Amino acid sequence: MDARNLTVTQEFVLLGFPEGGHFLSIFLLLLYLMILMGNLAIFTIIQIDSHLHMPMYFFLSHLSQLDICYSSVTLPSMLGNAMAGNRRISFEGCMAQLYFFVSLGGAKCLLLAAMAYDRYVAICNPLRYASIISQRLCVELTAASWLGGFLNSILHTAMTSQLPFCNATGINHFFCDVPPLIHLSCSKSRTSQNLLYIVSVFLGMSPFLFVLVSYVHIISSILKISSARGRRKAFSTCSAHLIVVSVFYTTANFNYIGPGPGDSFDIVRLSNMLYSIMTPLLNPVIYCLRNNEVKGAFKRLLTPKHFSLRV
Repeated sequence: MDARNLTVTQEFVLLGFPEGGHFLSIFLLLLYLMILMGNLAIFTIIQIDSHLHMPMYFFLSHLSQLDICYSSVTLPSMLGNAMAGNRRISFEGCMAQLYFFVSLGGAKCLLLAAMAYDRYVAICNPLRYASIISQRLCVELTAASWLGGFLNSILHTAMTSQLPFCNATGINHFFCDVPPLIHLSCSKSRTSQNLLYIVSVFLGMSPFLFVLVSYVHIISSILKISSARGRRKAFSTCSAHLIVVSVFYTTANFNYIGPGPGDSFDIVRLSNMLYSIMTPLLNPVIYCLRNNEVKGAFKRLLTPKHFSLRV
């Protein structure tokens, strides 16, 4: 390739935004506020209510923190682009957004797997739950999730930042992510693409398969419970997590492994919205509606008796 064509890219244009995005900006603002309020409510209630000071809710509080950070990497800039009509983003800003988005997404993949392990031990080995899922193990699994996500992102960001883009600047996306930037590159090398597949399989498919295997054992154990009330209670503690995991892993793996050159941009865009925006929004809604302990904690917090005791 002619070295003269490998000019340094100063900025990109995000082509995922339609022209005249006033309605889109209102929609994004509402989504972002709902994500912030929902996840802050979950995090706050877990910190306040002593009944929720258990490993399951320790992980859930970190998931809420992750979702707040995760959505804050993309939504404020998307909101600004939609409101101002300026779809340009600098090369440095694009790489910074990519780094934090990939790191937080990877951390979420690993944290959801840790939450599945917690539910597996609680239901399949309840007598040893307290000794296996200790506070130290919870901290170690959570720290490993955050660290694993950030280390993975360093590799992706370093590789992507070195790609030559020649004169191409239009990114078919709402924000900077690895797949659209690889597609935009004028390099014929498949090193970054292969790295994306390898890491996606390791960090995306492996935790997903671990979660699936865990839930096969969990559901098998639940079906062996003789009491119908016991089965409902056991399943209620797992169903919310299973729904969140299904939506997140399915859309994430499609984004990084599934789409090919011939796939419709509308399908890819819908998957991107589900992966990056809808899962942080759905998490607090699903956990509030499906989890009786969280609903009970909210009721205790909102009752006059609770407030009188704390005065």
